[in-house]
Amino acid sequence: MDRLRPRDRKVFSGFTTAEIEKMEKLRKDSREQSLDQEFCKRLARSFNCSKGRVGKPSVKWTEVQSWFQDKQQAYTLKDASSPIPPEKLLVVPVVCPLNKADEKPQASKGDKVPDLSELEFEARSSKDGAWYDVDMFLNHRFLSSGEAEVHVRFIGFGSEEDEWVNVKKAIRERSLPLEHSECGKLKVGDLVLCFQERRDQARYYDAHVVEIQRRMHDIRGCRCLFLIRYDHDNTEERVRLRRLCCRPTY
Repeated sequence: MDRLRPRDRKVFSGFTTAEIEKMEKLRKDSREQSLDQEFCKRLARSFNCSKGRVGKPSVKWTEVQSWFQDKQQAYTLKDASSPIPPEKLLVVPVVCPLNKADEKPQASKGDKVPDLSELEFEARSSKDGAWYDVDMFLNHRFLSSGEAEVHVRFIGFGSEEDEWVNVKKAIRERSLPLEHSECGKLKVGDLVLCFQERRDQARYYDAHVVEIQRRMHDIRGCRCLFLIRYDHDNTEERVRLRRLCCRPTY
């Protein structure tokens, strides 16, 4: 599936060499303090009052803070020697229960353990609530609540679009496009992934099938119409099969 994603982050690159060297030193000496708002405001004021800033645009404190945040994120990712394989990711919330850290999952006798190495995943962006295909898992962490998060890179996008997402709520196996002959698989009430086309955007959102109008197929394939209701805003739309993906079944 072709997942589109806005590239709306602006990066400030107007720091002088001296300013960058100073921020690098401050980052090493006071890593936690460097993200504090008052600290960044004082540093921005000192930059704007310096001789090296004469004739150049003023530095905003938010730009200073963003620089430190980007450096801190890069420092964190550097500790991860390699991307996390999918099988490791899926085990994280299972083998580390909040109050049973030594407990290990036991497969029932006769159960087939699935091979997760070839699975493809999709993640829901916190920016727009849409789902995008995952290229790789870069890192993982546990919040104070005990919930696990992973740092993901989306297919077709660079590192500036990487995101931390909740493993339980925003990571799942990739939804499957449907062939024309498979329209009979969809039933009223089914959860689907629908390609929503708007004038200013085109993204994949979760939706539920509300109504199905079965029609005879022709040379073009499936002509059935599916009334779906988007989960994120409860709007409804009639769509063709080509815009729908189904959830994997086991």
